[in-house]
This record gives sequence, structure tokens and C-alpha cells, in this order.
Amino acid sequence: MRILMLGVIAATLGAASLAAQAAPRFKAVAFDYFVLFNANSIIPKIEKEFPGKGAEFTQAWRARQFDYGFLRSITGRQEDFLKVTGDALDYTAEAMHLQLSANTRARLLDAYLTLDPWPDTLAALRKLKASGVRVITIANFSPLMLRSNAERAGISDLFDELLSTEVNHSYKPEPRAYALGTEHLGFAKDEILFAAFGGWDAYGAKSFGYPTYWVNRFGLPPERLGLEADATSQDLAGLLRFVLGD
Repeated sequence: MRILMLGVIAATLGAASLAAQAAPRFKAVAFDYFVLFNANSIIPKIEKEFPGKGAEFTQAWRARQFDYGFLRSITGRQEDFLKVTGDALDYTAEAMHLQLSANTRARLLDAYLTLDPWPDTLAALRKLKASGVRVITIANFSPLMLRSNAERAGISDLFDELLSTEVNHSYKPEPRAYALGTEHLGFAKDEILFAAFGGWDAYGAKSFGYPTYWVNRFGLPPERLGLEADATSQDLAGLLRFVLGD
């Protein structure tokens, strides 16, 4: 009987230990959308319109898109991010001396509503959801941009909320943009992991006070701003290990 009881106690303690090990480190993960969707998946569409210019145009467009977000943030002149993206598109075409017809413009803007998810996105989101971790976005993308991409990829049901900074007319890296996560989830900062695509976004989230993971898809060096993400990798496998410990 004594041996049986000891076995039961050992099994109970073992199960408790396994449960403790399996508990996620965070209650929620807040994603920037480019962590989940490939920003370069628009290159073939640009290449079709402007042969030989796809990669260069994509990089210049994205840089101007971010720049316009920063400038509008500083000056308090926020707009729907699809409009910001369109303005950045117009500037890029003009700067590269390319003719942008109305039809071409519409097709290229549509590319930002139909981004391809990264190959590891679906499995990672499913694993986080199965573990009980809340999954949201904190993205500058407009609600239409968030919803359109998620629906096309068939992953809308894997998010607890597609949260756009448009909700409070902010842009990252403004502190009030990151604050949307704590406000909407009701969790403390240290209970939410922010997953950044850009080094500047990792800096902004870390500066705000979030534990921060940089999914550095393009293998870029960290920003020289005095703060770095808590951990980094080039894919979501590293993030899953950081959150779930497996």
C-alpha cells in the first residue's frame, strides 16, 4: 500500500512538474503583420508592371511607407494606412521616373491587400492558440489591410483581435500605439510578448516596456539606439521556443 501511495504521489508531482514546464511564458503575443506576411511577396506584381525594377521598387516603396508613417506620427497628421501606402507608391514611382497609370496603381495597391503569409505562419499561430496564448496584432496596417490579408490566407480565426493603430489614430513607434495591447487585452506589459519585424519596431516595443522578440526575416543588423530585443531569430520557430519553451 505504501509503495502504491508513493507511486501515486510521484505520478502527481511528475504531472504537476510537466504542467509547470508546459505553461507558456506569456499570456499573449502581439504581432507586427510583416512577421506573419511576407513584405516581399509583392515583388512579382511590381516586376510584371515594371520589368527589372521589382526588388528595387519594393524596397524603396516600403522605406517611404515607413518614413511617411514616422513623419505623420511626429506631425500628428495620421491617415488611413492604405492612403499612406498609396502616397508612398506615388512618390516611389515618381522618384524612379516610372509612369504610374491609374490601373497600375490600383493593381499595386491591391498587392498590400493580398500578401503571402510566410511558410511558418499558419503552424505557429495554431500552436500558440492551442497552448492558450492570446494572439493579436499591433500593426500600422489599416483594419481593411489586416482583415483582407487574414481572410485571404484563411487565418482570421487564429487571432483574438486584429488590432490596428488606427483605433487611436497613432502609428508605431508612438508609445500610445503599443499601449493598445495592454488596453485591449487587460494584461500587464510583462505578460505580453511583442513580435517585431523591423528593428525600429523592436526598439519601440522594448522602449515601451514589452518583452520583445525580433523575428528578423531579412537578417538585418540591430539598430544603434541603445535598446535591443530580448531575443531574435529569422523565423517563428525561435519565437515558439521563447514563448512555449519547447
